[in-house]
Amino acid sequence: MNRITGLFFVVVFAAIAVLAPGMAFAAEGGGDGGSSAMIALAAGIAISGAAIGAGLGQGRAVAAAMESIGRNPNSADRIQTPMILGLAFIEALAIYALVIAFLLQGKI
Repeated sequence: MNRITGLFFVVVFAAIAVLAPGMAFAAEGGGDGGSSAMIALAAGIAISGAAIGAGLGQGRAVAAAMESIGRNPNSADRIQTPMILGLAFIEALAIYALVIAFLLQGKI
């Protein structure tokens, strides 16, 4: 596990550890038990994780493609099209996470 992934998990777990106990005990008299706050937190974590993952994936894909084009410039046209298709699939996964985050926000 690299440093960025480890730092991401530390931040997420720290946020949950800080926010979860307050949300569990804050409902007095007819509250929803903090479920709306947890849904908002889940939506935020989902979209931030998707953005980080998509950014890292796209960076690695483009770096590998540029390295292979640098090694063999004649194959640039055979590398560029699958790279762009792969980037579109990676971006689609991030958009799916955005849609899920919006659907979670609609449940509040």
